[in-house]
Amino acid sequence: MLGEATAPGKMILFGEHSVVYRGPAVVLAIDRRAKVIAGKRDDEKVYIDADNLGFSGYFEGDEYHAVRGKAWRGRNLAALNMSTRKTMERLDVESGVNLKVRSMIPIAVGLGSSAAVNVATVGAVQRLFDGDLSKEEISNIAFEGETIIHGKPSGVDNNVSTFGGVMSYERGKGFNHHQIEGSIPFIIGNTRKKRSTKKMVETVAVLRERNPALMDNVIDVMGSIASEGLDALLKKDLKRLGDLMNINHGLLSSIGVSTMKLETLCHTARANGALGAKLTGAGGGGCMIALAEETELAEVERAIRRRKSDSYRVSLTDRGVESRRIEEKNADS
Repeated sequence: MLGEATAPGKMILFGEHSVVYRGPAVVLAIDRRAKVIAGKRDDEKVYIDADNLGFSGYFEGDEYHAVRGKAWRGRNLAALNMSTRKTMERLDVESGVNLKVRSMIPIAVGLGSSAAVNVATVGAVQRLFDGDLSKEEISNIAFEGETIIHGKPSGVDNNVSTFGGVMSYERGKGFNHHQIEGSIPFIIGNTRKKRSTKKMVETVAVLRERNPALMDNVIDVMGSIASEGLDALLKKDLKRLGDLMNINHGLLSSIGVSTMKLETLCHTARANGALGAKLTGAGGGGCMIALAEETELAEVERAIRRRKSDSYRVSLTDRGVESRRIEEKNADS
């Protein structure tokens, strides 16, 4: 028998950059998921097959050995090694593990790929060894894995991937989960340009050092938009939500985290029927998101693709991490 788990990616609706200082971030679990299948080994290696992401290899302790792809990819996979070993430690198990990772979430574009894979890894490994970890325990272990990649993550990504749904986060106040009836479809436009969250946060910090009073005003307005945006989302007031997205994007552009491609995609989406469009995540590349009425969604998708960018429709999902035991013969189903 094998352990299998899936977990959703995420998108930030409001609060990019301002949440670093004050005010909430509003984060949504989306119905693009990562899947991990875990099986036992006779040795103590952790072998990770991530072929659809372009690399595979194994760990002996903390030492990575590349099988496919460059050795530096071990930095990406080290988080899964950590999550696997911490899960076994929590369950008081000693074993090697084979992990098969398959993800529908593009990497390094702000959609929570690493957190989803980490959460799914913990879910699959604990299921493999007949564990019964709570969602909170799964999230906490995945957070330890995330520190390998991000240094000092906020914990937003692993929480929303574990629990699903709509979540707000504010420094010093923690996490709140919110209920919304039904779903709201969004369109994601992927510039195909990877970006560094750390670099973008540092760019904003330097700008704030030079212009403290002005930047504090911008940050306060962004925080207000995030609070109003959460209210509009929960009330499913799409026109108001779209307006707030557009205003928020203008502020993000003003602090230097947008790019020409992101600007093009946002303006293209609006010109083709979107109620609102903005970058999502740290900026500097990655993705934008657009909101539109059901009748306009297809045209917005096509317009983004005409700009030589990937485009896909996503919906909010209440499904967080899900795990089960499966027979080995069903591992590819």
